[in-house]
Amino acid sequence: MSERELSSESARQGWTFLTNHAHVLIAISRSPELRQRDISRLVGITEGAVQRILHELEEAGFLHRERVGRRNRYQVDADRPLRHPLEGGHTVAEILHSVNDPVAS
Repeated sequence: MSERELSSESARQGWTFLTNHAHVLIAISRSPELRQRDISRLVGITEGAVQRILHELEEAGFLHRERVGRRNRYQVDADRPLRHPLEGGHTVAEILHSVNDPVAS
């Protein structure tokens, strides 16, 4: 199943286990030069929501943006600890590793 089909399927289900913030970080970790339009399509949210999430992630230090010509290149700070008390002691890297590692599937 393609990423687009997965996004459409999750939208029909009404909820997902990870937040849209996590989905944006995952998309960027896989392809740091994605345009907001592409992130929007992959995650299944509006471009405005992507813009807001990117801003929030950057403000909180989870994401760094570099302007390269007319495009942005993003870098995830994977060493950042997760924010919720239930995930205390875990990092963004652990989430990214678990969803990006084919062995973990």
